[in-house]
Amino acid sequence: MKHTIEVVGLGGGDINQLSLGIYRKLKEHANPIFVRTKDHPVVQTLQEEGVTFHSYDEIYEQYPDFQTVYEEIANSLYREAEEGSIIYAVPGHPMLAEKTVQLLLAQQEVEVKIIGGQSFLDDLFSVLQIDPIDGFQFVDATSFRRDELEYRQHLIFCQVYDQMVASEVKLELLEDLPPEYPVTIVDAVGSSDERIKTVALEELDRSVEFSNLMSVYVPPAISLELNHKFYRLHDVIRTLRGPNGCPWDQKQTHTSLRRYLIEEAYELIDAINKEDEENLIEELGDVLLQVMLHSQIGEDEGYFTIEDVIRSVTEKMIRRHPHVFGDEVLETEEELRDSWAAIKQEEKKEQSRTHTEEDAMVPQLMKAAKIGQTKEVAVSELEQLLAKLDQKEGQSEQYEAAIGEILFAIASYAGYHKINPEIALHQVIDKKQSTDKGSER
Repeated sequence: MKHTIEVVGLGGGDINQLSLGIYRKLKEHANPIFVRTKDHPVVQTLQEEGVTFHSYDEIYEQYPDFQTVYEEIANSLYREAEEGSIIYAVPGHPMLAEKTVQLLLAQQEVEVKIIGGQSFLDDLFSVLQIDPIDGFQFVDATSFRRDELEYRQHLIFCQVYDQMVASEVKLELLEDLPPEYPVTIVDAVGSSDERIKTVALEELDRSVEFSNLMSVYVPPAISLELNHKFYRLHDVIRTLRGPNGCPWDQKQTHTSLRRYLIEEAYELIDAINKEDEENLIEELGDVLLQVMLHSQIGEDEGYFTIEDVIRSVTEKMIRRHPHVFGDEVLETEEELRDSWAAIKQEEKKEQSRTHTEEDAMVPQLMKAAKIGQTKEVAVSELEQLLAKLDQKEGQSEQYEAAIGEILFAIASYAGYHKINPEIALHQVIDKKQSTDKGSER
């Protein structure tokens, strides 16, 4: 006969929240009832009434992470159910933030029945006076990523049961919200022991005595508090290009913006060369601004959006790194370079590129460097070209051609040795300008 695990919810508060049916089931059960933790007011009351429980509290001390704890509890329950049907009781509702229940439901050998129980969310919404229709996110405080949090909605962290968990939540939130941002701590909501306290975010982990029934509520943030989020930048650019936006931004086109992207790129390189971290942030932002403006123009004209741009580069990076996102093994720099080149060639579906207007926009030194990547120019060739300069002096056209040959040879030489001639030249000019300014003083 196939045995059963009946999963019962104990609610979020005291015995008064328990339905009569569940109360009778627990009271009349002849064998010990399995519970994830005994630290719950319903368990304590039923123990006083003679009900026996087997808890898994000790497992929390044996393993370093919650995932392993939950897996061990689920495996233990599965083994117990192989011997006979059992009751497993959990805080709240079995289908709300109960990883052990999800693990039990994932297996097929033992039947799992959900008997219900009262969720604490109804009482939580009432006491906080919020309507989840406005947008609501429910987060396990012991297992979440900051980039998953949506601060424009009502945000509730459950399982904030000790100071360590509260500290982790606080530190993550402080990356996005100011220290004085108000958060509300709710404990044993809906029960006679209900406690509610609003504190500054920076005080979250040192303002109350923690319990297994504690949650933290973070109210929606206003837009100005989220200026570091990508969607805020998108909103700002959309507004600037919109009907009530800026006349200058509204009239820009891909063509009119070309010069600014080149200028911003060189200013970024200058900040990198100067190792100016503060200015580097600003210049990276200016380059990103150009990307956003071009993307918004594409969206306004109905051709593409910033999401298309992001999807394109994300898929490209995954595709071009099979050794990271796939099973391919590439160990040497040469293997990486060959793999990258092969993937690019497959993507483009062409053997070579013809000269186009796009090519003309590439700085000529960089174009020469690219041509020279496959064939090294000997130093002796450079010396021969320099020697020819004396022979061409006074003959302007031939002299110009000789200078061009030298520049091409040097840039080609740089390209073969993986040196960007534009950056190399930029560094020398910057150093000479600094030296000249110093001598003027």
